[in-house]
Amino acid sequence: MINGAVLIGSSERRTEATFYAVDPSNGAQLPTAFPEAGAAEAAAACALAAAAFPQFSTLEPEARARFLETVADAILAIGDDLIVSAMTESGLPRPRLESERVRTVNQLRLFAEVVRQGDWLDATIDPALPERTPAPRVDLRRMNVALGPVVVFGASNLPLAFSVAGVDTASAFAAGCPVIVKGHPAHPGTGELVARAIQGAVAACGLPEGVFSFLPGTTNELGHALVADPHVRAVGFTGSRTGGLALMRVAEQRPEPIPVYAEMSSINPVVMLPAALAARAEALGKAFVQSLTLGAGQFCTNPGLVVALSSPDLDRFVVAATAALSETQPAVMLTPGIHASFERGVDALARHPAVVKLAGARVGEGVNQACGAIFQTDAAAFLADPTLSHEVFGSASIVVRCQSAAELEAVIDGLEGQLTATLQFDEADQATAGQLLPALQRKAGRLLANGWPTGVEVTHAMVHGGPFPATSDGRSTSVGSLAMMRFLRPVCYQDLPDPLLPPALQAANPWRLVRRLDGTREQA
Repeated sequence: MINGAVLIGSSERRTEATFYAVDPSNGAQLPTAFPEAGAAEAAAACALAAAAFPQFSTLEPEARARFLETVADAILAIGDDLIVSAMTESGLPRPRLESERVRTVNQLRLFAEVVRQGDWLDATIDPALPERTPAPRVDLRRMNVALGPVVVFGASNLPLAFSVAGVDTASAFAAGCPVIVKGHPAHPGTGELVARAIQGAVAACGLPEGVFSFLPGTTNELGHALVADPHVRAVGFTGSRTGGLALMRVAEQRPEPIPVYAEMSSINPVVMLPAALAARAEALGKAFVQSLTLGAGQFCTNPGLVVALSSPDLDRFVVAATAALSETQPAVMLTPGIHASFERGVDALARHPAVVKLAGARVGEGVNQACGAIFQTDAAAFLADPTLSHEVFGSASIVVRCQSAAELEAVIDGLEGQLTATLQFDEADQATAGQLLPALQRKAGRLLANGWPTGVEVTHAMVHGGPFPATSDGRSTSVGSLAMMRFLRPVCYQDLPDPLLPPALQAANPWRLVRRLDGTREQA
């Protein structure tokens, strides 16, 4: 049910100021008015989250896992209304959103299983050695504990999997942190449906109401108020570099600074080596365009840069890619603002004196439609102008021709941090690939061999992060079970009596965890 409400714990609020979503497929304003949450709502939600934290953060693993699974079940129970709402507010097609709903639910269930296993606690015990000489050792016990309330900013491009119940929310819940979601203004109805499902799961599991709140709104002031609130202990954000940096500044200026885990900007270079191009240039060109134009290019892992040695085989790749793009139908972008930004970025590349536009997709007749574009420049020009390496969010990419291996290496060395880096190579290229890997490893959080970066598996081994500006903290990931570590911190307990220790560290091991005892892993 979509009523247009701010959800603070179990209560609903409305505000005098309102806003409306837009159907990007036709530019029409949608009928439901949504409240503009502000500083008062932010303060109330954060205080309620702080009150819920002591109980929620100390739940036994089984209870927290059941809560995550209850959220997953509640999202599925929304049914087709969720898909219809997301289609209307995002312009994304039904199959894509149905797949994204599966991913969202599976993320929650993955974290539930991780919570049950208990490894994330990293329970470690170094018993006292009173007889040790020349000095006895005290009893030391360590485990991870939740940080505290977390603010999550819903993303525009994944209205389910990176939004209200997306991976930031799921991983914060798994860590034991209450969550306040700042809903994305592009899909407030979809956000409210999911928020009500979470609200119901909180009640069904008998948890404190402050475990979750949902604040829709369009203003920067709302986001800044949430990040600045003294009850908040961490932030999860997916969006633009400008937005991420603004939130980081707010967090840094607090009397007590907090971490902002921001995923911001990446062009995801694809390095094509000579033998691979010689063997399959045409196939690579077609596959590249499929990845580039997937979802109108609105993925953070979109291949926005191709780097290769200039050769007739690279010419073949370019011919195949331009032919494939010219047959591609335009696709509706997520919002009018994103479409306008894409158009500005494409126009800037087209007007650059050192850049040639190779191809564009077919021009559509509707509004907010992305016409994909492929550009080309040489390594010298690319290295001379840092703006050529800036992300154009959408289906735009630039091919950089290098005249030597040294130029290719210089292009890689000059790149900013990335979410992904891909090598296309055959057996004859393997030695060269091995030489390039150390530099690519310094630049990216995920390295791919003979694949394409779009598509991020939700698994234990996945890393969806990278050095700045791909993310604000290159030691973290926002996808996969490791994501919950962003919202935990280690605490050591020295010589505490057993009854005062957390259950994870007590002698009886009531949670039946696998723990590390004096450096050796013991069985539950």
